[in-house]
Amino acid sequence: QVQLVESGGGLVQAGGSLRLSCSASGRTFSSYSMGWFRQAPGKEREFVAAISWSGKSTYYADSVKARFTISRDNAKNTVYLQMNSLKPEDTAVYYCAQEGRPLTSGSSYLGDYDYWGQGTQVTVSS
Repeated sequence: QVQLVESGGGLVQAGGSLRLSCSASGRTFSSYSMGWFRQAPGKEREFVAAISWSGKSTYYADSVKARFTISRDNAKNTVYLQMNSLKPEDTAVYYCAQEGRPLTSGSSYLGDYDYWGQGTQVTVSS
């Protein structure tokens, strides 16, 4: 079965940077688009960024554009989220997810993702 394992979360001061990683196993990683979502306490899970199976297309939530960068290394079965200029409002549990259907262009819709990691906490102090 598909397993997604996130790492790289932690505590950082506002203006700082973190890089999240998500290692995937269980099926052909290079065939599936990947996404990052986040959930803050008391809020719904929200889209952060997505990348197509080939890596050629990327999408971002308006709140993170120009600050976050999603990328993937299909040889390592890993997707990354580089987060710069972090703000206190970026504090949340971050989840990586894999789409259910292969060879898509990427999606911001939570329902398109069939597999989820356990999440990694990101805390940004002011």
